[in-house]
Amino acid sequence: MYLSRLVLARSPDVAALGVLLDPEHPGRRADAHHRLIWSAFAGDPEARRDFLWRAMGHGRFLVLSPRPPGDSALFDPGESDTQTFAPDLRPGGRLAVLLRANATRTVAEADGRKRHRDVVMEALHPLPRGARAEARMDLAQEAGRRWLEGQGSRAGFTVESARVSSYTVVETRRRGPRFGVIDLEGLITVTDPAALLARLVHGFGRAKAFGCGLMLIRRA
Repeated sequence: MYLSRLVLARSPDVAALGVLLDPEHPGRRADAHHRLIWSAFAGDPEARRDFLWRAMGHGRFLVLSPRPPGDSALFDPGESDTQTFAPDLRPGGRLAVLLRANATRTVAEADGRKRHRDVVMEALHPLPRGARAEARMDLAQEAGRRWLEGQGSRAGFTVESARVSSYTVVETRRRGPRFGVIDLEGLITVTDPAALLARLVHGFGRAKAFGCGLMLIRRA
């Protein structure tokens, strides 16, 4: 696996595309960024997305992928770089984490179909509409931590601390599907290094095409 930092080129021809590459509307921006990252992995028209990415702001992106990104005229080769991703994970190791995720839980419907419910939206749903804005962050804190603890039980870690710094609802196109995006930061303890590494590569939650799911880690 490779962890890459890609930086948008500042050349005049790329700058002229700024409104298309980095639109103001959050949903359209996520979609545009997804297409932008694809430009670094172009070549096979049948290929499926096999990378995770996160926008870091100001035209900077982090990408985790099974192959290094190729050359793209849209990114500055002088500021971009790629390193092998091979973290030394050990039982008992403590990691500071940063995660942007579409946090959902899977529910089986009466007809047998599975539905993915956003954990924060689900927590807000019983409240009157007028009370949701005020309660949003408190419920996001609680729901976000519970969701991360559930992820840890399957992905080889326990949660020491977790804080939700933001929760937003993204609509990728006008009157199109909406999904919640939660920003989590915290401290975890590794219990199963192999399971955690597998999940880091696969990503957490849903909406990975739109910049969710990449957990950034550093030794605490």
